[in-house]
Amino acid sequence: MAEAGWDDLHLFYVVAETGGLSSAAQRTGISAPTIGRRMLALERTLGRALFVRSKRGYQLAHDGEILFERVRAMQNIAEDISEWHRHAFALPVVSIASDLWLSGFIASHIQDIRGADDKFRICSCSAGPSLDLTFRPADVAVLPTRPDSGNLAVRRSVSMSYAVYRPRGSDVGDLPWISVATASAVTPPDRWVFENHEPGIMTWTEERHLVAELIASGAGRGVLPVHLGDASPMLKRDGDVIEELTHPLFIVANDDDRHRPEVRTVIERVADLLKAHREVLAGGFEA
Repeated sequence: MAEAGWDDLHLFYVVAETGGLSSAAQRTGISAPTIGRRMLALERTLGRALFVRSKRGYQLAHDGEILFERVRAMQNIAEDISEWHRHAFALPVVSIASDLWLSGFIASHIQDIRGADDKFRICSCSAGPSLDLTFRPADVAVLPTRPDSGNLAVRRSVSMSYAVYRPRGSDVGDLPWISVATASAVTPPDRWVFENHEPGIMTWTEERHLVAELIASGAGRGVLPVHLGDASPMLKRDGDVIEELTHPLFIVANDDDRHRPEVRTVIERVADLLKAHREVLAGGFEA
């Protein structure tokens, strides 16, 4: 059995409220003959007489009055939804996920990714080791490893390097080591201290971002990305870049989403941002 569509029900509501085709045509911009044909079609669809037609206009029949009350309720709900939508954000969102070591860098340069006149919003978040863009937890991701599955577009970017850091001003020669706890160590830089200096570890943490604070507090030395360690006035390098830990960064997006204008813009700007700071990320001492 055919069902009445909302467009026809809404048009019925206007005709009933205005009392005629001419008035309904003025309100809707639809011609009076077209409205008349659609009202006849609606009556046939419902199998009920909705109007009493006369020279004075369209008056509601008994079934028309019943339908009018029901459509009025629907109209009120539709208006509530429209009002709710007007208060919602109108601009599209582009979410950027990045490795925890890099998320602060992305956040501190967010104005290079979204300008004041851009017609989109940005959500910046951290990408955990289990991030799977197949399910779109983010629109764009900057990752330390290339994803090996999924319908993804992957762009190789600049390299990211690591070094050992100690508190600035410390004159202790053989400082103890600070490490990421083994249960939380998911990347080679996380595991490096444990794998190379386990007997010297006196402090560890399950929260990777606390390593820099622990070093600065004087608890010992530990491994950090050079863009973080070199930028801190509380820290200084304790040796050269650890070459075996240097790795490329990959800008990743779902292949279907990357064609959205705002996502494409963010991908290009993230690529430009990383390229502009390649020396900082790879071991330069430029803060």
